[in-house]
Amino acid sequence: MTERRRFRRRNRPLDDLPDENISPVEPLGTRAERLARRETKTSAVQAARRAEARQAEAAGRMAQATRQTGAEHRVETGRVSTEPARAEARRGQTAPRPAAPAVATRTAQSPTPLQQRGWHDLAEVSVDARHLERNRIVTAARQDPAHAAFDILRTKLLQGLADHGWKRVAITSPTKDCGKTFTAANLAVSLSRHQNCRTLLLDCDLRRPTLHKIMGFRDPGSMGDMLRGLLPPERHLVRMGENAIHAGHNIAFGFNGAVEPYASELLQTPRTAETLRQVETMLQPDVVLFDLPPALYFDDVMAFRPLFDGVLLVIGGGLTTDKEVREVERLLGKNTPLLGMVLNKAEGTSLDKYTY
Repeated sequence: MTERRRFRRRNRPLDDLPDENISPVEPLGTRAERLARRETKTSAVQAARRAEARQAEAAGRMAQATRQTGAEHRVETGRVSTEPARAEARRGQTAPRPAAPAVATRTAQSPTPLQQRGWHDLAEVSVDARHLERNRIVTAARQDPAHAAFDILRTKLLQGLADHGWKRVAITSPTKDCGKTFTAANLAVSLSRHQNCRTLLLDCDLRRPTLHKIMGFRDPGSMGDMLRGLLPPERHLVRMGENAIHAGHNIAFGFNGAVEPYASELLQTPRTAETLRQVETMLQPDVVLFDLPPALYFDDVMAFRPLFDGVLLVIGGGLTTDKEVREVERLLGKNTPLLGMVLNKAEGTSLDKYTY
């Protein structure tokens, strides 16, 4: 016979209950203590989230660096792999000829085959003469008497650069609307007609790029991507093709259509300096013009100072004051060569108002 289940009577006295080891309940504490515990827990959760975010950001940077390194390696590998084929094609197309008498001056200025190949690998662009005329590119048609002032500016600039062995020229102004981009474009077209002078004009006004609009180029790309090394120079830069304004083919442009909010930080990075060095090695330009923002509005010109040899200051007639000119000279410092001042938008028709 099975043992029947025992039940405790409902009205059993509490004293008859068996002793049990029940741990005491922790008191809730005061309201201040509860708030302190809650704040401590919240702070710990937030700290953990911040740590996870930092880890994710670091992983993203490492992934981007890996992709960039891989892209550069693929570009370099492709360039090296195609070099033997190009050399073989050139040998097959060129028959051996008797050696011709060498001309010392001509040979000294002629670019090497590697330099020629880098220059001619750039895409060609055409320009619209009417568009240039509407944007006051007076050196294009050469019908406006003002074009002579830019030719004089070109000659004086080349002489000054040759005397010091310089090639990098920054073009800026104290404030906006002085015509610095207008001056840079006209000077570049004038330089293109100079024989044995290879010119490169880069739009480094990363805050308000307008060079592509003046020249009538619809697909400017991103100068910032090229300076960061994300875009090879040969895929971004373009050179002058056949045109109706009789401009030389020895001029190339680096346009920009993307605004960079951290322009000064980008201009002073080591990667920007390395990119410009690669561009010069590939293209071997004689003159490099940089269209920079106004000197008194941002610190871009000062940040870019180690990367150019001298500055060309464009002054707006009736707009720029003597105080602003002196302030620009003070900001640039005594060690920054001032290659010249261009008086733009001067009243009257006399060419004397266009001074260098």
